[in-house]
Amino acid sequence: MSELFYRNACSSTNDEINDVLLYPQSNFVGLYTFNQIKGRGQYGNSWTSVAEQNLAYTLAVKASCILHSDFLFNYYTAIAVQNYLANLTEKIVKIKWPNDIIVKNKKVVGILIEKKKINQENYFIIGIGINILQENFDEISNAGSLLTQTGKTFNLNQFTENLHLFLIEKLTHIPNDDEILAEFNSCLFRKDEISVFELDKTRQNGIIRNADENGEIWIELESGLRSFYHKEIKLLY
Repeated sequence: MSELFYRNACSSTNDEINDVLLYPQSNFVGLYTFNQIKGRGQYGNSWTSVAEQNLAYTLAVKASCILHSDFLFNYYTAIAVQNYLANLTEKIVKIKWPNDIIVKNKKVVGILIEKKKINQENYFIIGIGINILQENFDEISNAGSLLTQTGKTFNLNQFTENLHLFLIEKLTHIPNDDEILAEFNSCLFRKDEISVFELDKTRQNGIIRNADENGEIWIELESGLRSFYHKEIKLLY
């Protein structure tokens, strides 16, 4: 049962999705707002969004419908969002490992996926924050919006309704593990390019080679090829 709910304002769509999962068998239920007050990012980070300029959207998907590992499901969700934005903007859209979306070297989307048990059903709670119309990011140098990065404006309601339908279609027809991994790596931000990383509070050059099925990123550093989990190394861009 697919539904999409709107709120004038809410603290966090990931937190308030519980309120709209009204039936035990609910699936592909979305909640969105253009005024999220207490957005959350990964690992306890906050996600700040200017009211009526950006989208906070959460999609609840029954975990029993997903036959892939959490890592690959995370990758595929990023792929789906990347596909939507690339089709919409006709621009090059990249995925910064593990699941930030980048347009012209600026982060325009953050994704937070959580697992929750609601009404005796296990769900993937997919939270997606998209900067759409915001023009100023004074405090965040690597952030941008679809407007700043493409010069295009979008109707927020139509954008959200189309995104909801697109994600349902993509998540209903998930390819196999090898295809997910191949597409993710083909979209990987700064893959095979010399980049600057921060590791153990020290900056050094390295080259991203690939992401693997275990959720790790492989980077060729001056000391050799090494793998890292999220937050163990930081890409500076």
